[in-house]
Amino acid sequence: MAERFVAVAGSIGVGKTTLTTYLTERYGFTPVFEPFATNPFLDKFYEDMRQWAFHSQIWFLSHKYRLHCELERSDGTIVQDRTIYEDAEIFATNLYRSRRMAKDDYETYMELYRAMRSNLAPPDLLIYLKCPVRSIRKRIKQRGRPGEQAIPASYLRRLNGLYEEWMDGWDQCPVLVWDTQKMDYLGDLVDRAEFNRAIEQFVR
Repeated sequence: MAERFVAVAGSIGVGKTTLTTYLTERYGFTPVFEPFATNPFLDKFYEDMRQWAFHSQIWFLSHKYRLHCELERSDGTIVQDRTIYEDAEIFATNLYRSRRMAKDDYETYMELYRAMRSNLAPPDLLIYLKCPVRSIRKRIKQRGRPGEQAIPASYLRRLNGLYEEWMDGWDQCPVLVWDTQKMDYLGDLVDRAEFNRAIEQFVR
């Protein structure tokens, strides 16, 4: 069993991969990265969300479940870039509410998700990264992933709203909330010291 399981949560472009890499290099955690690059439906999804929403989300759900099961059997401290919870509570729910996923598809998806979730151990710490939409859009442009460039601001705003809603109801483990626009743990020494102290309370 893993000694600790740290989950990094947050919307597109808030800095999850950067933080996962930082924690890996500073503390020797074992990273588990978001498998976006191998999802065969992702580019199609961004081109036509209604057509490919269910396919893309089922792919993510199945892969996240497998990853979660594997990390529970790992040694040391694991840090995961985006969790299975977000796939369902944020992304699939957003697609359903915005009428990009049919009701029958969403209900089937959520039934599968709830069955999977009941068999998984929650994280020991959830780090929630926040960032306003304007900054997210700037970061998406800078990192240049082709499938993300046409994501509308309205979509990102809905994701941010759902993250806040999800966090209000989350009670499975302690949460560290970090605003990545206001607090720069990479470039500001004071912010970095504050961030490290907060992390070390849970992983020491």
